[in-house]
Formats: sequence, structure tokens, C-alpha cells
Amino acid sequence: MAVDLIKKTFSILAVLLVLTGCSTKGTEEDKDTEDLVKITSTFSIMTDIVEAIGGEYVEVYNLVPLGTDPHDYDPKPEDIQFLTESDALFYNGLNLEGGNGGWLDKIVSSVDYDESKMYRATDDIEPMYLAEGTADEEINPHSFIDPNVGIKMAEAVEEALIELDSENSEYYKERAKEYIKELKDIETDYRQTFENIPDDRRILFASEFAFQYLTEQYDIQEGYIWSIDTEASGSPQQIKEATEFVKKYHPPVLFVESNVDRRPMETISKESSVPIYEQPLYSDEIGNADSEASTYLEYLRYNLNVLSDGMNQ
Repeated sequence: MAVDLIKKTFSILAVLLVLTGCSTKGTEEDKDTEDLVKITSTFSIMTDIVEAIGGEYVEVYNLVPLGTDPHDYDPKPEDIQFLTESDALFYNGLNLEGGNGGWLDKIVSSVDYDESKMYRATDDIEPMYLAEGTADEEINPHSFIDPNVGIKMAEAVEEALIELDSENSEYYKERAKEYIKELKDIETDYRQTFENIPDDRRILFASEFAFQYLTEQYDIQEGYIWSIDTEASGSPQQIKEATEFVKKYHPPVLFVESNVDRRPMETISKESSVPIYEQPLYSDEIGNADSEASTYLEYLRYNLNVLSDGMNQ
């Protein structure tokens, strides 16, 4: 019943907003943007990739704002309005947007959005799982932390934009070529950097189990306090088990993500005598405009610098 009520509410809002939006048609601003491909994107990393490759021919509306959990988002009326008017929806998938029956499924079904206009950027990504082989098994959504995944996401975006706007295909191909080259250069830096860090220092301990794709790719030992941000964070049992891991493997430093509470990690640091690295890692999102990680490319470079410096301490 609750789901039906949510769907009905979304539908009513969508109709009202579309009708309201009709009254603004024909303005000068609309004329300036009428030829752009209007895209709704679910979160900051996806949005940045689409803007980087789409350039001047796309208008992208980002759903989940910076500082907001993309796993459990509460869509707003303006989100519904832009989605109903958009030519395409780009999303991550792999359980990031709430999974099956999550917030994205609800907003899409509430406006009866055309599934042929939905583009998932991770179709070619082999999923990894939280608590694999147990009753709590679910897909780990944080694949984009690995630059190898970023390359595949960029290729998927390029293909989708060409399908949406074949008239400007050469433009998209050229921008994608340059963007993917940068991603491949970054991936080479990742591989060479981690190969030069001794095995006993190649340990990534963070708050959330978000770095699985990265640690599997580059043979890094990973530890964490909790599995995913939508679960309980920093319970006494989680703190106890995490402290035992740190005392067993002796990582050079502890890493904290930009969007999590530092207090659980501070407790572990105090009990284990392992320091917290002074700069945070980025996981679910890029940074704001004046940060060192304001684009996806910068996000990848920034994380590598933090990890390399921390592991080498």
C-alpha cells in the first residue's frame, strides 16, 4: 500500500509540474536550449562523465546532490519535472540507486518513463558482492572507484550519446577519445604506483566496504568498519571486529571517506594506535567545485595520491 501511495503521489506531482512547465514554453531561454539533448543523470560521477563527453550538445540534470547518499535518496518535485522532459536517463546500476524497488525504480514507474530511454553505464561490469556467499549477499555498487570501470562507463556513455544524437556523433567520438585516453593514463599510474608499494603496506582500511573493485584489481588487502552506508554504522560489534583487523594486519594509516562520520574511526585509531590519514578519500561522489576532486578525473587522481602517500608512511 505504501509503495502504491508513493507512486500515486509522484504521478500527481509529475502531471502538475508538466502542466506548469508548459506555461514557460516559448521563452528565449527555451529557444537557446531546444536543440540540446536533455539528460537526467542519477549522481555526480555519472553526471560529470556525461558532461565531459556530451560537451556543448547536452543539458544534464543531476538528481542526487553532493553530500547526499545516492543509495537512499528522496526525489524532489523538480526531479520529476526534469525527468518527464528529458530525452534520456543515465544511471549507474549495480545497486547504487536503491536497487530493485528502490528510489529510482519508484520515480521511473511513477511517471511511466520509457525504458528504451534509460541507459545503464555498468552493463559491461562484472558485479562484486558484499558478504558474498551469505544470506546478506548484495551487489557492491562502488565499481567506479576503479579507473578500469571508469573507462567502460565512458565507453557506454559515448555509445549512448551517439545513439541519441547521431548527427553529432563525430563530436562525441572525439571528446570520448580524449577523455578515455586520460582515464587510461590514470589507470597506468594506479597500476605502477601500487606495484611499487610493498605488500605489507598495501593495506586499505576505511569506514565502508566501498573499495572492493579497486582492491581486487590491484591486489590490496582491504578492511572496513561497515559494509554499506545504508546499514548501521559504527556499532560496538563493528568497532570490535574492525579493531581486531587493524591490530592483526597493521596498516600504516586508517582512511576516512569524505561523507562519513569520523568518530567510529577515531575510536579504532585510539584503541589500535594507528593514525588516521589527514586527508579523506572520496567514494560515493566527487567533491564540490572548489575541492581537489571536483571532476571524476580529479577524483581518481586525488584518491591515488592519498592512498599512495598514506600507504608509504
